[in-house]
Amino acid sequence: MSSVFRSNIFSLEQAAGAAPHLALLTERIRISQNYLSEIQHLIPAPLRRHIKAGPLDEGTWCLLVSNAAVSTKVRQLLPVLLRLLTQNGAQVTAIRIKVQVKPP
Repeated sequence: MSSVFRSNIFSLEQAAGAAPHLALLTERIRISQNYLSEIQHLIPAPLRRHIKAGPLDEGTWCLLVSNAAVSTKVRQLLPVLLRLLTQNGAQVTAIRIKVQVKPP
């Protein structure tokens, strides 16, 4: 690769710093992952690997789950999860659950 092209390569952090919208997106991703870390201990251990932090948008946080059975169990935990997050200062008013369907 020539030096002309190498000088135009940016890290994600550099790109985020240069583009306000990308910086905002990066910050939302970080916050979403932090929220998941805060509630992990309330989720039964066998379910944890089936749950990922999802989008955070205007007070609504989304948890991405691998199947309907996990969705059902996590839905039962929503009041406790939301209470813990708000007690810890999170700006979350609702938690959505979305089942991620894996492509065939």
